[in-house]
Amino acid sequence: MAGTFSLRIVSPEGNVLKEEVEFVVLPGGAGELGILPNHAPLIAGLDIGVVRYTLNGNVKRLALAGGFVEVADNSATVLADTAELSEEIDLPRALEAKERAMKRLSASSSETDIKRAEYALRRAVARINASEGSK
Repeated sequence: MAGTFSLRIVSPEGNVLKEEVEFVVLPGGAGELGILPNHAPLIAGLDIGVVRYTLNGNVKRLALAGGFVEVADNSATVLADTAELSEEIDLPRALEAKERAMKRLSASSSETDIKRAEYALRRAVARINASEGSK
């Protein structure tokens, strides 16, 4: 297929996605990374955020909670801490997780693990954005 490359996303739970895509945007540690066919070799750390990829002219989304990407030989492989396709996200549950994290942060005490609450908030927001952006 001209104008495509292989995108594979793997998490500890197993394969999340394996498709021939036209374009992918990944949440990098220093900003978004755009990958097109025949991209130069690359290894980069990934942050919490939304992955957008173009498949047959349609933009699809998934929520990513960090990991790494390797690009080589017209293929991009993402090793994700967690990854969830937009159609598999339980939006009410993600909204509840966001509210819980916000309450923990606003009512912080000496017992509140701030970093953990911030991580939970960022992950919930990514899940919400991936889910809502696909509709």
